[in-house]
Amino acid sequence: MNQDVIDTIVDCMATSKLDVNIQKVQTEHRLKLAEFWGIKKGSKVLEIGCGQGDTTAVLAYLVGDEGFVHGVDIASPDYGSPITLGNSINFLKKSDFGKRIKIDFETDILSHDVDFPEGYFDFVVLSHSSWYLSSFEELQNMLMKLRKWGKTLCYAEWDTRVHTAEQLPHFLSVLIQAQYECFKKSSLSNVRTLFTPMDVTEISKRAGWVIKDEKSICSLALQDGEWEVRQTIADYQEELKLVDDQMPSKLNILIQSQIKLLEEAISHTSIKPMSTFTFIAL
Repeated sequence: MNQDVIDTIVDCMATSKLDVNIQKVQTEHRLKLAEFWGIKKGSKVLEIGCGQGDTTAVLAYLVGDEGFVHGVDIASPDYGSPITLGNSINFLKKSDFGKRIKIDFETDILSHDVDFPEGYFDFVVLSHSSWYLSSFEELQNMLMKLRKWGKTLCYAEWDTRVHTAEQLPHFLSVLIQAQYECFKKSSLSNVRTLFTPMDVTEISKRAGWVIKDEKSICSLALQDGEWEVRQTIADYQEELKLVDDQMPSKLNILIQSQIKLLEEAISHTSIKPMSTFTFIAL
């Protein structure tokens, strides 16, 4: 992959000022996804769950001066650490890509107040954002609404079909989180609903999309697996306390057994991220 392209995009990201190498890895992965999706110059793109703009910056680079990226996120601009979403996007908008980007935070795409003309966007992108959703129903309703606005759906999320022992810790960490998340009424966690590739395929079809191509992309240099494992081990006791009065004791014990499995796994193997399941649908 062209390193000059990666460097150009990374320079527009606030997180690159903290650790440029981490951002280069994250950007290279998103360029792989966007290449598979076929994002073209001059395209209008709607991105759902834009977050700090990792994918937004890549999309803005690819659509060029004649294109446009409209990012939407339900989170507050104050959300995020060590750099908030708002500060990260403001940094991006001051870059050469700034005029190609519009971001709306605290925006629920399912709200009756949110609407766009039919077929307005060439591409609708959900990239590593679906696990933040609250339920299967929310994802299906969202995909049904997006079908009116967009011509092509581009989806990407972690592929839970583990292929190597090194990916197992990442999978265990998100599975553990997804189980205690079932008992929360509200959440700010990274994993709120775990969708497998099979789940998303079925939901997309029910929402009226026809999948034209799919792929599992492996980016072993990504740091996300390590981050999720360390966070799960650090947070699980407090997380279980939050839902202790709602969760069956047998499930509580099961999750603690899974933590032991996770700790045992990382004592014998390095941690690599799961692959990313991605598809294009019309």
